[in-house]
Amino acid sequence: MHRLFVGLRPPAAIRQRLLSIMGGVPGARWQDDDQLHVTLRYIGEVQRPVAEDIALALGQVHWPRIDATVSGVGEFDARGRPNALWAGIAPHEPLKGLHRKIDQALVRLGLESERRAYLPHITLARMNAAAGSNDRFLADHAGLSSERFTFTHFTLFESHLGSAGASYESVARYPLD
Repeated sequence: MHRLFVGLRPPAAIRQRLLSIMGGVPGARWQDDDQLHVTLRYIGEVQRPVAEDIALALGQVHWPRIDATVSGVGEFDARGRPNALWAGIAPHEPLKGLHRKIDQALVRLGLESERRAYLPHITLARMNAAAGSNDRFLADHAGLSSERFTFTHFTLFESHLGSAGASYESVARYPLD
């Protein structure tokens, strides 16, 4: 089985900026440089023939390059408990449009449509029940921003789960027009 997702990697300078603000939340599992990305579409586990079809279908997706900036921080929660800290990416509309195009291509293959609302972000940390409060981190970095950068391609990634967390392998890259 192959555990797949489609994402965008920000440039090295942007990743370094994000790495520089990580810390200050006891028990948070901070992402490392190789894990920093914007997820466009989570796919999940598929058999090899389906993975090959996905790779081909993504090659038919055409979208312009996307100019973006890092914009603020936030948290996701499950059942009222924070489970992730993230940095926002703006503007949302070009990323949401690319997300929809990719989702449509995958639905045509027979995969289920993405049901969650799409919010462009880069996960900074994963939280468990033992993690401390995020309030200080969120307040200190509420105004987080970056210089403008350009996404020139998107990538099909395979995720490998291990004792140290997930590692991501680039399977295929697709240029943005």
